[in-house]
Amino acid sequence: MEQSQSTPRSPLVVPDMYVDLSGVSSSSTENPYDALLKVCNNDPVQIQLRYKTHRQNRNVQQKVKLLAADFTGLTIDPILYQTIHPDRYPGFTDPRHNLTFWARPPKPLRQLIMKIQENLVEKAPNLWLMPLDCLHMTVLEMTHSGTESEIEELVNVLRPKVQDIVDYTFDHHARLVKPIVGYDAAALALTFLPAAGDGRPNPNDSYTYHHLRRDLYDLCKATGVKIASRYTIPSAHVTLARFVDPKDFSHNDRAEDVADPEKMREWVEHLEGINGWLQETYWPNDEGVIAEGGEWIVGQEKGLDFRKGICWYGGGETVSLGKGF
Repeated sequence: MEQSQSTPRSPLVVPDMYVDLSGVSSSSTENPYDALLKVCNNDPVQIQLRYKTHRQNRNVQQKVKLLAADFTGLTIDPILYQTIHPDRYPGFTDPRHNLTFWARPPKPLRQLIMKIQENLVEKAPNLWLMPLDCLHMTVLEMTHSGTESEIEELVNVLRPKVQDIVDYTFDHHARLVKPIVGYDAAALALTFLPAAGDGRPNPNDSYTYHHLRRDLYDLCKATGVKIASRYTIPSAHVTLARFVDPKDFSHNDRAEDVADPEKMREWVEHLEGINGWLQETYWPNDEGVIAEGGEWIVGQEKGLDFRKGICWYGGGETVSLGKGF
């Protein structure tokens, strides 16, 4: 990419990553996570199906967009771009402060993610990869894009109860299974489904990941803090990578905005190949066995990580960390 003080241009789009494609509306309940649980009658099989529906519909939607004749190009995050180019943007600091509860993936899952990231950069060497020690899944976002002082006020309100909240996964075990890569024009993530008897003899999956999200919402709301999450969609995902340079998919490898349709087709085929490998290797096999890395019980190794500050790309600082099992 040429040395320049301007970031690569990106198409202006409404973020559809926040659109629920499961067929459930969360606007009818005080706790937005209750709506899906009520529709599913708290049945883990039905809950998994709603997450699966959302995941499948979204990947189909994004595949159509990436391969469309009028696809205008990748969506480059201008703040991340400036953050990783301090030579071009000296003194730049992300102004957005967040407050969030993260789940940290355990070692076997981090090792799987490292394999996936290595596979991704074989095809797209200019991807920005989420550092392994920054990997996280947002279980509940309290607020985003605030000022440092605004976030600190919320932390002070939550502080008396926060250790109980981050320790909640110690005895409330929610299991996630069946990882595949989700993608769009901006980023890639490893996505999971709440378990529903998958791969274990006599499993107790009645308490699902969606129940955990509901409970955290109630626990935090009980402190008096207003929760301002961007989304409550049925998704369990860990960001793997983001696009910061369009030239991997442009004509003649130039840093231009218009994507080469043939390169986009090869990219989608590459992602589908990764997902086929994940399904064959890390989903429950015919004997019900799940390979190490293909299952995640939230709270393994570490409890929830209550995080404040500039958290958008895995940064920020830990206010309180829960105990793991």
